[in-house]
Amino acid sequence: MNKEVFATKTAIILGDRDGIPGQAIEACIKTTGAHVAFSTTECFV
Repeated sequence: MNKEVFATKTAIILGDRDGIPGQAIEACIKTTGAHVAFSTTECFV
């Protein structure tokens, strides 16, 4: 997909402590031009 698709989108990010943390996902999403409204890393046990 091209970046224009995400340019007008807002993202809510839920990362996993034992998987991919929210900060890493947020860094990737920000490169697309999307707005990150909320980002967190949780422990899903």
